[in-house]
Amino acid sequence: MSSVSNIIAGGLIGLGVASGGFLAGESLVKSRLGFRTVTVKGLAEREVKANLGFWPVRFVATGPTLEVARSSLEVSQAAVKAFLMSHGFTEQDMQVQNIQVEDRLAGYNNQGVAPEIRFVLTEDILVKSSEVQKLADASRMIGDLLKSGVVFSSDAYNAGPSFIFTDVNELKGDMLTEATKRAREAADKFAQESGAKVGDIQNANQGIIEINPAVAIPNDRPERQIDKKVRVVTTITYFLSD
Repeated sequence: MSSVSNIIAGGLIGLGVASGGFLAGESLVKSRLGFRTVTVKGLAEREVKANLGFWPVRFVATGPTLEVARSSLEVSQAAVKAFLMSHGFTEQDMQVQNIQVEDRLAGYNNQGVAPEIRFVLTEDILVKSSEVQKLADASRMIGDLLKSGVVFSSDAYNAGPSFIFTDVNELKGDMLTEATKRAREAADKFAQESGAKVGDIQNANQGIIEINPAVAIPNDRPERQIDKKVRVVTTITYFLSD
């Protein structure tokens, strides 16, 4: 009898432990089901104008001797600076970035090089200005320099001016506030449709502040546009309650 009693008692204890485990597991599942969140995004945009422009002007000069090529380059440099000054820029707006010298007869592929173009000199002048519209207008008149005998380099360096917007920090605070407000509005709408209430923030990600051209033009350099669009996206996860 004692052994039978022990078996029955052990069975009852095992049943109790199993029941307790089931209840604990059921409670855990319910707890997890009650832990609800919603992740939403908030967007803020501002249309702005670039406040700084860069225009690299690259031109070349050739000659049978280094001295002749150098003299020709000085004439072209004077013409470029005179052109820029005629459009309202000062010497302080211009910087000579680089002067390259090439002796074509000194290279491996020197066959057929005409003696009168043995030396090739290339100069880069960078124009930097906060008067972006004036810079854009001047770049459209660059054909006038051809009449002065200036020969431009044919590489991508002469693709025209680039424009940037540098005052992002002045907009950042207000735009983040607006983006966060938009995210909250999206969370409230979701909660209303699902019969829940929005609680505290679980986590938030500011995301990246982007500066894009105001108009996306295929196959065009975005930095060529003066008009820009600043974009801020926040990603926020809120707790939900019944």
